[in-house]
Amino acid sequence: MSPNGTNGTHASTIRPLKPGIYAPIPSFFLPESEDLDIPSFETHVVRVATAGVGPVLAGSMGEAIHLSHDERVTSITTARKALDDAGLVNVPIIAGIGAGSTRESINLANEAAAAGADYAIAIASGYFAGALAGNKQALKAFWQEVSSKSPIPVMIYNYPGASGGINLDSDLITELAIECPNICGVKLTCGDVGKLTRVAATISDPMFSSLHPRTNENAPFLVLGGFSDFLLPSAYSNGHGAITGLANVAPHAISKLFELCEASMVDSSVLPEAQRLQGIVGRADATIAKASISGTKYLLQKLYGYGGHPRRPLPPIEPGAGEALWEHSHTQALVSLEQELRGKVR
Repeated sequence: MSPNGTNGTHASTIRPLKPGIYAPIPSFFLPESEDLDIPSFETHVVRVATAGVGPVLAGSMGEAIHLSHDERVTSITTARKALDDAGLVNVPIIAGIGAGSTRESINLANEAAAAGADYAIAIASGYFAGALAGNKQALKAFWQEVSSKSPIPVMIYNYPGASGGINLDSDLITELAIECPNICGVKLTCGDVGKLTRVAATISDPMFSSLHPRTNENAPFLVLGGFSDFLLPSAYSNGHGAITGLANVAPHAISKLFELCEASMVDSSVLPEAQRLQGIVGRADATIAKASISGTKYLLQKLYGYGGHPRRPLPPIEPGAGEALWEHSHTQALVSLEQELRGKVR
C-alpha cells in the first residue's frame, strides 16, 4: 500500500520529471571500513545538480547490489537534504529499486518514497535470466506489478549487461508504456538507437498523452538513452535525453550538449557546434565506459579529490590502467571541454 493510498501520486512527487541529462550517482566508501562516505556523496550530488544534471541513486553505477536497504534510504535522505540546503529544492531524485524479487522491488519503492525520492527506476533481476529472458509475459508482469503498487512513478531500466542478458524489445516497452499509467519512462542502456527511435515514435504521437494519460501529471513517459554518445541522433528521433555515467565526470559538457541538440532542431546554425561536442563526448563515452565503475571513480579522484574504490569484491582499476585512462586523448579532450564550460558559468 502506498503511504497516501494513491499509487504514483505520493506527496513527495512535486518535482516534475523533465527531459534532460541525469547521472547515475556513484556510492562512495571510506577506504578502511567501506562504510558510506557521506561528505563525498553530498559534494558530488550538489556538483552535478548545479550543472543541470539530475541525480539517479542506487543504480548500477551506484553499486546498488552492494547496498543494504538502510544504506539506500540513507543515500536518498542525504541527497535530498544536500540539494535542499544548496537551494536546489526543485531537483527531483530518481531512486533505483532493483532487487532479486518483485516483492522486494515493491518494498524498496515504498522505502524510497518515504525517504524523499520522487521517482523510481526498476531493473529485472538477472539471477534467473535463463527462465525470464525468453518469457515476455513474466517480464511484462514484473513492471506491471511494481508500477501498480509503487507510491511513486516507475521507470523501466533496460540493461542487458546488469540483468543476465535480459533485453526488452521495443514492442514490450511500448506495451508497458500504453498499459501502465504509473510508468514514467525507460532508460535504454542497451545502446540500441533503433529501439529508442521506435519507442519514441509511439510516445511522441500527439494522441499518446490523451489516450494514455499518466497517473501523475508531473511524470510523462521519457525515452532516455543510457549513454551520451548518441544524444544528437536521439534528439532528432524525439528522445528525451539520457541517464549517463559520463555526466558524473563532465556534467557541464553533457548538459551543454543536450542543450545544443535541442536548440539545433529549431535553429540549424547551432547544429555544427552540437556535432562538434557530440564527437568529443561520444569518443570519451566509449573510452571511459570500458573502465566501468572503477574507472569513473578513478577519474573523479583525479578531477575532484574524491572517488575511491568500489566495494569488494568489485576491484579497483589497476594504477597503470587508471593513468592510461586519464591520459587518453579522448579523456583529456572531454576534461578540457568541461573546464572551459564550467569556467563560463562561474
